[in-house]
Amino acid sequence: RREPLVPRDAPGVFLPRHAHIPIPTNMVVASAVVAPCAVPARLGARKSYGAAAVRPASGATRVVPRRGAVTTRASGSSFGRLFRVTTFGESHGGGVGCVVDGVPPKLQLTQEELQFELDRRRPGQSRITTPRDEADTCEILSGVGLDGVTLGTPIAVLVRNKDHRSQDYGEIAVAYRPSHADATYDMKYGVRAIAGGGRSSARETIGRVAAGAIAKKVLKQIAGTEILAYVSQVKDVVAEGVDHATMTMDDVEANIARCPNEASAEKMIEAIDEVRVKGDSCGGVVTCIVRGCPRGLGAPVFDKLEADLAKAMMSLPATKGFEVGSGFDGVNTTGSEHNDEFYMDSETGLRTRTNRSGGIQGGISNGEIVELKIAFKPTSTITRPQNTVNRDGVDVELKARGRHDPCVVPRAVPMVESMVALVLVDHLMMHYAQCNLLGRDDYSDLVQGNMKTLYDPAFIGGDGKGGDMSAKDMSAAFSED
Repeated sequence: RREPLVPRDAPGVFLPRHAHIPIPTNMVVASAVVAPCAVPARLGARKSYGAAAVRPASGATRVVPRRGAVTTRASGSSFGRLFRVTTFGESHGGGVGCVVDGVPPKLQLTQEELQFELDRRRPGQSRITTPRDEADTCEILSGVGLDGVTLGTPIAVLVRNKDHRSQDYGEIAVAYRPSHADATYDMKYGVRAIAGGGRSSARETIGRVAAGAIAKKVLKQIAGTEILAYVSQVKDVVAEGVDHATMTMDDVEANIARCPNEASAEKMIEAIDEVRVKGDSCGGVVTCIVRGCPRGLGAPVFDKLEADLAKAMMSLPATKGFEVGSGFDGVNTTGSEHNDEFYMDSETGLRTRTNRSGGIQGGISNGEIVELKIAFKPTSTITRPQNTVNRDGVDVELKARGRHDPCVVPRAVPMVESMVALVLVDHLMMHYAQCNLLGRDDYSDLVQGNMKTLYDPAFIGGDGKGGDMSAKDMSAAFSED
């Protein structure tokens, strides 16, 4: 049953009575159909694997969708399993944003909480970032009630684009920027959003940061989890004297380089300025730590916590490297030197004396500080002349225009934090669903539902004995709001 799939453009292909359509490993069952193809009229009444043949006006018979048919997954714009985020929009389109599905209900959430994180990511913050001036004001379109409580339904967040200059992209309409996604997007799709780079622009990360703000709040509320990232290297300038146990967000936000060590930050700013005035760019490293990470997050083999963190980090624009714990430096040690010895702490229980594992062992969090490093390459779009090729396959010289970051790492800090938060909250929900289902004394809320006034005598009638507001009082309060 491994015959080739019927080609999409094969009119008059005869499917014998016993023919079977193979299901490739990159396909899943959903409510859509394999690529439609023309078939003989005599097969018009025959059903085959979730598809039915119909006769359009032209007289040809084509396959149309049926429930339970086979289709491919969405192409790379969604992330997560239970806490699932889909981002949308192009850099110079009408706007960008996200749809977040799986957010727990009854979470207090405000527009200001999302805006705080978006303001950290927004362009035009300083001379070492892109001068594009966007307020990046977000709108919550759905999923949050009038009282500011999440409903458990998808939360849609929109940020409208306002300060885009598409005329600056005339040169790259035909000439490919070296090391940018221009050429590969054309190779894959045969078409691309030229102005602003479309989906390959870092502006796509607005949706991630908005979703990450929600994830951060869930983690903070449940476990007191704190996620902090900072710039630990720009070119050959490496941050010194940063204490992961005591550093704060105020320390990180104290300078435009987002390095908690002021002396190192000044050297980083000088390094960025040096390439900026020459129309060039440089790369760097963002370090991220997680304090108060719940123990037990992650799963063996394919869903290891560091595996999902690696995917999340490498999905960010311009990333080229990922390390957890000792990372590549660990190869220079022996097992006796690298192993983190356990001991019992009188207040916190099981601990490790060192943290070369970076808070993750066997793919599962152990409660120590999670430590990650992410390498970002120099920004591809620079104003210095470069040799390249145009869409006609002709060698040309390109001097790009537009407004771009001379170094992406200062603005990448909130992006890294957000992706880490999305991974952790997703794993927290999966961990709770699997490991906290059995062994409970009371399953009434799981079996009967979350509205106790509909089944619990102590709550029925809304007389206040159960602690819930009565329907009458709730109606009055809602009208007043």
